[in-house]
Amino acid sequence: MRGIAKSMMTTLSVFLRPPVTRDYPNVHKALPERDRAFPLLLWDQEIDEPFCTGCHACERACPVECMTVLMKDNPNHKSVGGNSSRRKIIDKFWIDYARCMRCNICVEVCNFDAIAMNNTWSGHETSVHDRKDLVMDLQQLTTQSHSGQIKEWVPVLGKANEEPTS
Repeated sequence: MRGIAKSMMTTLSVFLRPPVTRDYPNVHKALPERDRAFPLLLWDQEIDEPFCTGCHACERACPVECMTVLMKDNPNHKSVGGNSSRRKIIDKFWIDYARCMRCNICVEVCNFDAIAMNNTWSGHETSVHDRKDLVMDLQQLTTQSHSGQIKEWVPVLGKANEEPTS
């Protein structure tokens, strides 16, 4: 009899608890500061062109080969009378998000800091009806950075650079 009363009290206490669900499409859980979703390209606001030079380092390092990069001569290079120091820029760039495993290797190998992992909710919510819609082109990859929606991660001073004390 004692066991039945104890289990009924447990059931009643759980029944009286407030709900733990969220109104998901309207209310999002806060993303961790260093969370990574899918890669995207960063835009240089000063020169008004992407940081990417099309060097193919990210494409070669990608373990699942989900990137395709094509480069061209930069029409805004200083030798042609422009204001850019980049001789080459990307002509076309595709990332297949259906194949990407979000390993962050492309960000690490980029010599020009032209790729970042998306740290917004739109970087996570990429469900579509057709897998072909998950192949992102140059315009789709630079839109968020060009409009200033991407927040740059800055390490907290004192924590990231601290050496362990023994």
